[in-house]
Amino acid sequence: MYELLKSVMAEVLLLDVDGVRPDASREDAGLDSLAVVELSMVLSRRHGIEITDDELLELETVAEIVALMEQRKRSAAA
Repeated sequence: MYELLKSVMAEVLLLDVDGVRPDASREDAGLDSLAVVELSMVLSRRHGIEITDDELLELETVAEIVALMEQRKRSAAA
């Protein structure tokens, strides 16, 4: 899921992900409020992972975003 997030950030949001690590803050990863809205839409439309932009804005690190993505993907598959 971490690699999926990085690929969306790089290929769709056009962010520099070279320094993105699980412990990086949302801001350090380049996920400002506009990027978060775009990320929410891409995850939903392309990958079937329903996470609102408000939920993403409550998370502080890349690892927390990945954990929520994994949780929602499992819930969708169940």
